[in-house]
Order: sequence, then structure tokens, then C-alpha cells
Amino acid sequence: MLSILETCLYAEDLEAAEEFYTRVLELEVFAREPGRHVFFRCGSGMFLIFNSAATQNPASSAGGVVPGHGARGPGHVCFRIAAGETDRWREKLLAAGVAIESEVHWPRGGTSLYFRDPAGNCVELAPASIWGLKETP
Repeated sequence: MLSILETCLYAEDLEAAEEFYTRVLELEVFAREPGRHVFFRCGSGMFLIFNSAATQNPASSAGGVVPGHGARGPGHVCFRIAAGETDRWREKLLAAGVAIESEVHWPRGGTSLYFRDPAGNCVELAPASIWGLKETP
């Protein structure tokens, strides 16, 4: 069975991205390379922010070559929140000065909160029920 090990978004201002994801979403920085990336622990996986200009070309690492990759324009990520935590997260976002762009109440149950990070990426918080999944991964 497959599961997500890591996912990424792209941002030119990595310092602003790091500040946003640590302050607002309380993610823990795992690694950073100024001008290239900042990586966060996220539950049982990893959330990566890359500067796409710095990752367009292949890069050598101790274990081999990482192929070039990158994207332009806003991306999307959805972070799983616990059932019943939507109100707490809504209050936390608003208290942090983050505008909620949209709330969607899904037919399978659960509500998604949509907002933007400093790079304009679409960030979503939602319980697993929006996909008919169980609470725990």
C-alpha cells in the first residue's frame, strides 16, 4: 500500500515560508539550506518548501543525484486535522492574522479551511472524513 512520504510546495522567500509554517501551523523545522529549501516534520511524513529557481537543475547529494524539479505559480497542500478541530484551527488562523479564503462543508462530512501562505500557495486544513478516510492514518 502506498502512502505519502513527502510533499512539497515552492516559494521564493524561504524565510517568510519558514516563519509562516512554524508560527501559524506549528510545524517543526527538520532541515534548511538558505536559498534552496526548508523541510518540516509533519506527522509521519515530511513537508518540503523549495525555491524552484534553486532546484531546476539536478543536484548532487551524498547518495546520488537528485533530479531537477520545480513549479511556477501557486500550488496546493492539504494538512489533515483531527475531527472536531476545525473551530480551533479557524480561531488560531484568524488570531494569527491569516484570512480564510473559503470554507467548504463536504457531503461525506467535515469542513475544509482554505487560506494562502506568503508565497500564494493554497493551504487547506481538513479532517480525513472529507475523503471517507478513518481518523488515524
